[in-house]
Amino acid sequence: MSQTVSDFLVERLYQWGVRRIFGYPGDGINGMFGALARFGGKIEFVQARHEEMAAFMACAHAKFTGELGVCIATSGPGASHLLTGLYDARMDHMPVLAIAGQQARTALGGHYQQELDLVSMFKDVAGAFVQQASVPAQVRHLLDRAVRTALGERRVTALVLPNDLQEQPYSEPPRAHGTLHSGIGYNRPRVVPAEADLQRAADVLNRGEKIAILVGAGALGAQAEVQQVAEWLGAGVAKALLGKGVLPDDLPWVTGTIGLLGTEPSDKLMKGCDTLLMIGSGFPYAEFLPKEGQARAVQIDLAADMLGLRYPMEVNLHGDAAQTLRALLPLLHEKDRSGWRKKIVGWREKWEATLEKRALASAKPINPQRVVWELSPRIPADAIVACDSGSCANWYARDLKVQRGMLCSLSGGLASMGAAVPYAIAAKFAHPQRPVIALVGDGAMQMNNMAELITVAKYWQQWANGRFICAVFNNQDLNQVTWEQRVMEGDPKFSASQTIPDVAYHRFAESLGFLAIKVVTEEAVASAWEQALASDRPVLLEFTTDPDVPPLPPHITLEQARKFAGTLLAGDPDEAGVLVQTAKQVLGAVLPGTKKP
Repeated sequence: MSQTVSDFLVERLYQWGVRRIFGYPGDGINGMFGALARFGGKIEFVQARHEEMAAFMACAHAKFTGELGVCIATSGPGASHLLTGLYDARMDHMPVLAIAGQQARTALGGHYQQELDLVSMFKDVAGAFVQQASVPAQVRHLLDRAVRTALGERRVTALVLPNDLQEQPYSEPPRAHGTLHSGIGYNRPRVVPAEADLQRAADVLNRGEKIAILVGAGALGAQAEVQQVAEWLGAGVAKALLGKGVLPDDLPWVTGTIGLLGTEPSDKLMKGCDTLLMIGSGFPYAEFLPKEGQARAVQIDLAADMLGLRYPMEVNLHGDAAQTLRALLPLLHEKDRSGWRKKIVGWREKWEATLEKRALASAKPINPQRVVWELSPRIPADAIVACDSGSCANWYARDLKVQRGMLCSLSGGLASMGAAVPYAIAAKFAHPQRPVIALVGDGAMQMNNMAELITVAKYWQQWANGRFICAVFNNQDLNQVTWEQRVMEGDPKFSASQTIPDVAYHRFAESLGFLAIKVVTEEAVASAWEQALASDRPVLLEFTTDPDVPPLPPHITLEQARKFAGTLLAGDPDEAGVLVQTAKQVLGAVLPGTKKP
């Protein structure tokens, strides 16, 4: 049997180093699936329950491995379903290739069933490179360019394959005018700023007395360098959500996350600094950075279009974080900044006491902070944590203490609901020996994550280690939006949009063969985590949590307080519980000597 276009493409993907593809089949992409089957399992296909989830998995694969993530779908709705997961990859600068089927070339332009203009549809999310193949001799350079562009630019690319072309005999491009003869292979270059720019940056940092460092996902490969520079400069380090894993939280001058989901010491760090070093972060909220003119600032980023975008930087360094910091370090002068460091450590110690009081404040029935607070001292150092968007992200951001070697992520720039379980699945495929934990709100579970538990049930017995935990915060409320309505808009909870059905998630998981644990008392939270972490098969933990516990920002503005008061005056349906829990959380913050409520 002669090699088809699809056979060639599958083999070429293998030559590029692809060993796993996430997706869902359909007649528009059958040729590629036939070729995958003929390839004898050398590329593993992971069948998601939905194409959107497959794209999330491809993004997560890139995040947790540094490799190209690949997803595949049929024409029409299969291709359009990929978009949300692909936008997640685009917003977080992850290299992902989407392969989508298309109707036969002879039918294109004829309003045929499942015929969409896929090149136009993908043009925004995969603007770096999206092409539809027309003839066999073209697919070689299209695939090579799509992969190299995705890896080199850390972007999403897309390749559209008409179904009849997939079955055509493959032919190499002839040696003739108008043909291309591409090759495989990409090696990431050493990207370091010019020496003069490094010296300018060092001059700014050397003169600083109160230095703050903000790290994001771009610093994840530079943990040792970030720690060295921070120690040398006597700086405090705050972390954007995607940079939560850059430094372990046992370092006393690491102030935790920043922003609405951030910590009080990170807020004080930014308000008190006179110098800011931002490394690999696109953190978007300017109100949580130093006031303009307050601090001299240096930024390091591999993406030139992210430089100087969040704060008026005095020196912009276009370069890889680790390589740039290594080049910068010899230019930095040691200086006594012990007074500033002592302040940072004091803020952090006070905050830890506040967090404990908040987490241990009683609620009806479970304080959601306690769920993550009790996990933190029990989580293995080699764990991988995926968190969904929603109020659970607050507790992940503040209450989970990252240890050295842990991996963690979530949908950052897109902040999409429904990413945690597919992220966790991709993490488990990439690192089957490591325990993986997904933190998920009940809204995201109902949206799409419940279905992906079926994917876990399908594959878990082939993993080298069965430890996979999905922790669900069941509060029957789209809680993050509810609190945003109260505090940002001054509107009471709108039950028609915010209240969601109560679902027995543990029963569903039990039907799939999971160890299922429903937790309805605060005293049982710790033991439930211990039981789950000791299991040799997947676990679903369902925590019945109190929606009235406020996800307090690190500081509350007068405008936010005014709107919140207006919410209560307007008559919130959960007013009594909201008042009680807000009082407990605020008292826990401002009265450190107060006994546990």
